[in-house]
Amino acid sequence: MPATMATPFCAGSTCCLSVSPPAAAPAAPGRGRARPRLGLVAVRAEAGVGGINPSIRKEEVKVVDTVLAGELSKPLTPYCRCWRSGTFPLCDGSHVKHNKETGDNVGPLLVKK
Repeated sequence: MPATMATPFCAGSTCCLSVSPPAAAPAAPGRGRARPRLGLVAVRAEAGVGGINPSIRKEEVKVVDTVLAGELSKPLTPYCRCWRSGTFPLCDGSHVKHNKETGDNVGPLLVKK
């Protein structure tokens, strides 16, 4: 059964996160118990009215960006995951202020060339 927890990210709304713990891997032959799977956690954000994205390209049905890693000009390019960047989809560091205000821990997606 998924655990549900309120987050400061959703302050003032009916938002919560539903977290499903990873399933256990089958027991190895000749062993009595299952091994926990590492690195597999499903997280679903359920936002109230307005959603998680406060203002970026709201006229679009879905915000989707495609980037070809070979065409990046820098060896390491940060992409926004907090939805607060003024240079979206690129990260401008807005997550630092967001994290301080909300207690969240979001950071950029770093794409290597």
